[in-house]
Amino acid sequence: MVVRALFPTLVYEARLPAGRGRSLRERLLREALQLRADDGAGRIWSRDNYPGGYTSYGSLCRMQSISPTFAQLEHLLDAHARRFARQLHFDLRGRKLAMTDCWVNVMPRGVAHGLHLHPQSVISGTYYVQVPEGSSAIKFEDPRLDRFMAAPPRLGRGHAWVTMPAAAGRLLMFESWLRHEVPAQRARGLRVSVSFNYGWF
Repeated sequence: MVVRALFPTLVYEARLPAGRGRSLRERLLREALQLRADDGAGRIWSRDNYPGGYTSYGSLCRMQSISPTFAQLEHLLDAHARRFARQLHFDLRGRKLAMTDCWVNVMPRGVAHGLHLHPQSVISGTYYVQVPEGSSAIKFEDPRLDRFMAAPPRLGRGHAWVTMPAAAGRLLMFESWLRHEVPAQRARGLRVSVSFNYGWF
């Protein structure tokens, strides 16, 4: 008897180099908090679309092109995106993966990020800058969920959601069509992350 795993959903996980990563995280944190203080348009956008929190997605979503700190992060992430693309068996001959968007998320206690995907991108991800103990994990939805029909409940990891804890210095990448969410932040401190998209050209 043979049981084959067809069409697996891959999520890439890594950590940036310890020394360099720690220094970079400190600079990213400073800039993220300063951005939240200075970005009036982003705070207005967040009030309607990210209640209680702050994201630069609606105002400054190409941070890699305006900040040397975020450009350094882009340089580090590019190598991981290429590795992930090889695991996904992307045929990129004559093409190039490139970061198209990069933005900041600051989640105080009680803030949630609803279920969504990243249209018009191929690889998306998050780099965790600061994660207080007890912070909410990211939840990935099984892309087959609407086809389960009359299936019985599943044991262990075979259910419709998989959660992956957030941790400072952790990098996650996934295909942009994979729906995900962050439940309401439970920790008292600020959960700070940088999210990004890649396209191919």
